Amino acid sequence: MARAVALLTVGISLLLTAFAWPSVRSSVHEVPIAVAGPAPAVEQFAAALGRRLPGGFDITEVADTAAAERLIRDREVYGAIDLGSGTPRVITASGASVAVAQTLAGLAVGLGQAPGAGAGPAVRDLVPLPAGDPRGAGLAAGALPLVMGGLLAALVLTRLVRGSARRVAGAVAFAVTGGLAMATILQFWLGSLDGSAWANGGAIALTLAATSLCVLGLESLLGSVGFGLGAAVMMLVGNPLSGAATAPEMLPGRSGALGQLLPPGAGGQLLRSTAFFDGHGATRPAAVLAGWLALGVALSLVGSLRARARAGDEGTTAVDGPAAPAAA
Repeated sequence: MARAVALLTVGISLLLTAFAWPSVRSSVHEVPIAVAGPAPAVEQFAAALGRRLPGGFDITEVADTAAAERLIRDREVYGAIDLGSGTPRVITASGASVAVAQTLAGLAVGLGQAPGAGAGPAVRDLVPLPAGDPRGAGLAAGALPLVMGGLLAALVLTRLVRGSARRVAGAVAFAVTGGLAMATILQFWLGSLDGSAWANGGAIALTLAATSLCVLGLESLLGSVGFGLGAAVMMLVGNPLSGAATAPEMLPGRSGALGQLLPPGAGGQLLRSTAFFDGHGATRPAAVLAGWLALGVALSLVGSLRARARAGDEGTTAVDGPAAPAAA
């Protein structure tokens, strides 16, 4: 009983740490933004911003507003400060991250309180979230079901379907139907997504397939230990570090970069690209998900071959009988 209590205490401590630590320690950390305007004004603003929030922003200097907006739409920056006119203007993109957009809006308030700022800078949301979900609650809440859906698919297919090929086919089929179902709910019922429903469904399907196939492959190769390992990586590491509720750059240290290399983080970024940015910035997360999907298929194949070889060895032993090795 004492060992069980100790194990449970360690387990709940790990759960709390995994989910609470990224949120509590969340802050701006090298968040890429653009600053447009004359070079002297841009340099002066960058120096002032560095003193106010050291290490908070990674600034890209551009010549004009059009260049800044192009970087935002291409998902190279989260927002911009336009110094081209007399009064600074703040350009946000809540479709990329509500948290970063709110931070930039707060920065605009600070600019408005500066001496000589007049009435204060205007804030314009270049890539807004849908009117049905202006806070992005659906996207943030959908991150956990997306991970659990992949894990549930792996669990059900492992228990009810025999044969690695059939399990892989079942995972792919579920990814397609589940992706379209989740996209339909998020886009047409909750109003949390824009863009093409087919593209959004494809992004969700790729995430579900990458998660479920990877866990299936680990289970095929290592048994229940592999399933537990895959579930722990996806749930305790991938989900908290996905940056779905804020942004990867707002997570502590380099944990956000790690989260983008796992299916939950890559899937969230891919869905934002298809829903709000016409596919811009989708190449990297799609490649990450495709890599995990291929890894899962490869692990399933290796596990199937090992199972067949083991079954063949057991069949040979049963036919030859215990005296066969001695006779040989």
